Amino acid sequence: MALKKIGFVFMVAALFVVFTVSNVTAASFPSKDITLIVPWAAGGGTDTIARTLVKNAKKYFGVNVNVVNKTGGLGAVGMGAVAAAVPDGYTAGVITFHLSNYRMMGLADLSYRDYGLIQLINREGAAASVAYDSKFNTLKDLIDFAKKNPGVVTAGHAGAGSVQHLSLASLGLREKVKFVHVPFDGSAPARTAAVGGHVTAAVTTISEVLQLYRGKMVRVLYVEDEKRHWLYPDVPTIAEAGFPNPNIIYDWRALAAPKGVPADRMKVLVEGFKKCFDDPEFQKLAYDLALATVYLNPKDLETFLSKAEENHKPVLESVGLLKQK
Repeated sequence: MALKKIGFVFMVAALFVVFTVSNVTAASFPSKDITLIVPWAAGGGTDTIARTLVKNAKKYFGVNVNVVNKTGGLGAVGMGAVAAAVPDGYTAGVITFHLSNYRMMGLADLSYRDYGLIQLINREGAAASVAYDSKFNTLKDLIDFAKKNPGVVTAGHAGAGSVQHLSLASLGLREKVKFVHVPFDGSAPARTAAVGGHVTAAVTTISEVLQLYRGKMVRVLYVEDEKRHWLYPDVPTIAEAGFPNPNIIYDWRALAAPKGVPADRMKVLVEGFKKCFDDPEFQKLAYDLALATVYLNPKDLETFLSKAEENHKPVLESVGLLKQK
């Protein structure tokens, strides 16, 4: 009987030790700085958003979150580095719009399925702009002209497969309009070409034309989103402009970790980065930059990214970029 009691005491003690060690292990994470990989160059929009997001991270994690830029391959180098990192919770990264297309375009064997998703940071729709003195006052003016003059309307954008390119291609596909796509090395030269009259219109994300819009150098014909942008009160949504689109192609930025990070550590990452997202300093910067911050938790982010791939596939096929169905 005494031996049974002693055995029971040891069993209870052992369970207590296991429970305590488990809790200590969870509570001790993170015990060192976390690395956040940004797949785009320092000083760019994604880098600026990421650095501002984690500026006050120590307040919420107890350690710093250090940004490291790993560029190349249209973001695939950095995003690939996140997917391949040790899944211990000490490496996370920014994933962006391009991840939705890598496999379908045959550029890299990566998709959202290769990550432990953390949260969406922001998403924004594309917008078409024309020179302020253009004869096209509305999107309907532009579409009507393009239908009567196939292949005459030229539209600059940030390159093949970009959100700007696919947004315009999607509009052309829905309205059976033939645009002449003019790819540039980024949105800046596309904007300049529109202002100078070298292309009929420039398709950018809405935040990329804020200064030109305020300076009355361009007229923004629409924003492809569910509601108007707070800094562009007179710019209609694409539906208000007369061309509803139930499957909006959004530019987006999100956070993810390598697949396989222990659940207790993922919980810390999800909760900590949500606090960074809610930080007033981060929200103010995003507002000032005209970036629409949108939070989605891991489950809702997975749904959003799955839908994005479905929306992109027919558009990629329409412009000859679909390599893998």
